[in-house]
Amino acid sequence: MSGTSSQHPEAKSHARPDASGVSLEDIQKYWDHFLHDQEMSKALVGSPQWFTDLAAYRYEKLDYLPKVVDFQAYRGKRLLEVGCGIGLDLARFAQGGADVTGIDLSPRAVALAKQHLAQQGATGQVLQMNAEAMNFADGTFDTVYAHGVVQYTIDPQRMIDEIYRVLKPGGTAIFMLYHRDSWLMFMSKVTKVGLEHVDAPIFRTFGQRQARTLLGAFGKVVIVPERFPVATKLHHGLKAALYNGVFVPFFNALPKAITRRWGWHLMIWATK
Repeated sequence: MSGTSSQHPEAKSHARPDASGVSLEDIQKYWDHFLHDQEMSKALVGSPQWFTDLAAYRYEKLDYLPKVVDFQAYRGKRLLEVGCGIGLDLARFAQGGADVTGIDLSPRAVALAKQHLAQQGATGQVLQMNAEAMNFADGTFDTVYAHGVVQYTIDPQRMIDEIYRVLKPGGTAIFMLYHRDSWLMFMSKVTKVGLEHVDAPIFRTFGQRQARTLLGAFGKVVIVPERFPVATKLHHGLKAALYNGVFVPFFNALPKAITRRWGWHLMIWATK
C-alpha cells in the first residue's frame, strides 16, 4: 500500500523509537544507502530521467503537497530546507524565486541535490550538516521547511529548537510529522505490511498534542492532517489489489469531515 513497505533486507530489523545506542553515523549510513523512493526508477541514479521519475512518483504519492505548500510563494525569501534529500522540493522553491539553502546529513543526498539543482538551472547552496546543531546565525532565515525529517532524528526537540533559533522573528517553519493516529498506522497493523523506512535507525510517529508540545516555543501553530490513500505502485499481489481496488476508493468516497483527522501526515505551520 502507498506509504508502506517490506523492510529493507540489509537494514536493521526493527523500528527504533528512541535514540539509545543510535549515532549520527548510523543515521547517515542508512540514508546514504536507502535514498527515499530510489527504487521507483530504473534510470541511472543522478540522470535527468531518474530525477524526473522520482519527482513524478513523489508528487503523485503526495498529491496534497503542491496544494498546501505553494512553492512559488517564497520569491526573495531566504529559505532553508532541513533534510532536503535529493532536492526535489528544494528545486521547486528555487525555481519559484526563493534564496534556498538545503542541508542533509547524507553526503550522497547532498551531492545528488546539487546535481539536481544544476540540471534544473536553479541556484542555491546544499550543505552536509546536522540539523540538531546548525552552523547558521540566529535569525538567518525567513522560512524553514522540514518535510519528513523530525521523525528520524536523535533528538526531535533539539532539532525543532534549532529551527526556531535560525528563524527570523515572524518567520514560519513548515513541518511534516508522521501521525500516530492515522489510517496508515491502522492499515499497517491490520495487513501486517510494514511502513516505509520503519527499519531506519530511528523512526517515530506523533500525536497532535505531542506535536504541539514540541512546538511550544512558537507563537502560533496550525496543524492540518493530510496524506490520504492513493493507489500504490510500490506493492503488488492480492493485498495491493484489494488496497487499490477497494480500500482507496471507499476511503476517499467518505466525507472529509469524517476522514480528515486520520491523515497520515501532520502538516504544521509554526510562526515564531
